[in-house]
Amino acid sequence: MADDALLFVLPECHPRLGAALAAVGDLECAETPAVLGWLHAHGVPASSECVRIVPSGAEVLIPEDAERLPVPLTEEETVRVEHACAPRSVTDMESELLDFRDTTQDWQSLIHRALTAGIPAPRIAQLTGLDPQDIVQAVEG
Repeated sequence: MADDALLFVLPECHPRLGAALAAVGDLECAETPAVLGWLHAHGVPASSECVRIVPSGAEVLIPEDAERLPVPLTEEETVRVEHACAPRSVTDMESELLDFRDTTQDWQSLIHRALTAGIPAPRIAQLTGLDPQDIVQAVEG
């Protein structure tokens, strides 16, 4: 594994860039002492929408004032990060949210991806049938 991605804490005044770390699902690097210590030092949980990740080569997207941490990814994790960072249409994301009613697997990741795509929490609740409080708790972790 090499440094295949960059974690960063998105400053509050910036638009959502990259993907929320929680939206890409479990990554091996997220449980390492280096990442856990880095998150702790910045006072943010891994589930925060401010903790973002971009694949290698997308460093130009990261604001200059954002704290950064290079992280290694497996080949499969790299694909997931790239997929999570790729622009998606709201229609595609809403279709996935509607399909949620048939399954409950990895719903927190789905919620993070929907928020990253710009779908507001009330619309997510409407499409999924989730309680709005569950959506808030998934985001706040």
